Amino acid sequence: MKVRTRFAPSPTGYLHIGGVRTALFSWLYARRHSGVFILRIEDTDRERSTQAAVDAILEGMHWLNLDYDEGPWFQTHRFDRYKEVVGQLLDAGHAYRCYCSKDDLERMRSEAMARGDKPKYDGTCRNLVSPPSAGAPYVVRFRNPDSGEVTIEDQIQGLVTYQNKELDDLIIARADGTPTYNLTVVVDDMDMAITHVIRGDDHLNNTPRQINIFNALKITPPIYAHVPMILGPDGKKLSKRHGTVSVLQYRDEGILPEALLNYLVRLGWSHGDQEVFSREEMINLFDIKDVNKAAAALNPDKLLWLNQHYLKQGDTGRLADLLGDAMREQGITVELGPNPEDLFLVQRERFNNLIEMANKSRCFYEEITNYDQTSAENFLKPEAIEPLRRLQQEFEGIADWRDETIHSALTTVAESLGLKLGKIAQPLRVALTGAAVSPSIDKTARLLGRERTLSRLKRAIEFIEGSRIIP
Repeated sequence: MKVRTRFAPSPTGYLHIGGVRTALFSWLYARRHSGVFILRIEDTDRERSTQAAVDAILEGMHWLNLDYDEGPWFQTHRFDRYKEVVGQLLDAGHAYRCYCSKDDLERMRSEAMARGDKPKYDGTCRNLVSPPSAGAPYVVRFRNPDSGEVTIEDQIQGLVTYQNKELDDLIIARADGTPTYNLTVVVDDMDMAITHVIRGDDHLNNTPRQINIFNALKITPPIYAHVPMILGPDGKKLSKRHGTVSVLQYRDEGILPEALLNYLVRLGWSHGDQEVFSREEMINLFDIKDVNKAAAALNPDKLLWLNQHYLKQGDTGRLADLLGDAMREQGITVELGPNPEDLFLVQRERFNNLIEMANKSRCFYEEITNYDQTSAENFLKPEAIEPLRRLQQEFEGIADWRDETIHSALTTVAESLGLKLGKIAQPLRVALTGAAVSPSIDKTARLLGRERTLSRLKRAIEFIEGSRIIP
């Protein structure tokens, strides 16, 4: 049997990280078993589905490099096929037309609750021979077995059994003829020969209904694995109040796709104590049976730790290009400063995301318009004038502007004044960047360039001597 999995999001909102984890698990299972991974867009909810949401799904999958072998297939393109299967079920007696009104259904619900029973359709139209009136509107219901049970051998949840008498005669086609979720999913999984359905455990209650439809169509159901939900850091159901939940928001906040995938694969799955996994390792090691049935909680600090790991270990050229893109998005003219790759090499150890790195690198491309007040008060003091003047003289004499020559000038001034290097470096750092934190001071000066370094030194000296306001 060739493994065939699918990811089937509904384009009624953003692609959230719970969906991405499900997609990742499905993708990994297919890749490990040399199978096929399919992308299916379940867009039958035409009122709520939007093209923007479809685009976000496709963009998110592309960003994460979760490549699919077939698709994207759209359910709205398959209405004729669903209508055909509904007709097949009607002809075989596995479905029937239901003419009950909304008022009828509400009455059934109220009476069932008054008896203490589970509210469900009472089968009024199950055995109707003809409609109550000519042209009366109707829905089509699946004739669920009224005895026996459905046992799901779930790869994560274990054996789960449902009694058929507890299940409803669900609607499979609305009054306007459009199919419903449980019908379309079964037809799609059947036609696409899906062997393994990996999805969120919020769909577990749908599974016995879908299995009964498969049985009515004389088709062997797929193997199911229902993944537990993701909780917020507070242990509660994940929602917008927890902040970022859209996968593209993570991208826009400077998270790398490899870091997010590594983070998500560890939410509910593990391989010993290993925390960092390459894509190849995930494929070779992942098994859906090893996923924990308990819900996993987000840990933003862990994600940032992983992101910093990939910033340190990743391909320099690619990451530098991403840094350049991030700076451009923040309105920084990259052509007015150092090569982004040179900048990235000195910044990669200091930040855990590209957006912060880009923002903190602005001083290398734009003139500083003010000094951080605390940094200026601490380091741009009268006693810093002489060291800064000496540095100005030393720097003016440097023809070969390199880390080593800059460091040598710093050492020379410090020794001539009997000062520790830090007493020289910190005033210089504030003079050059406007703040007391930057890469090593020789690298900072080298990236700024000789002329810009001398210009900022001059302004800092004038700031100390004069009004302490940058002109």
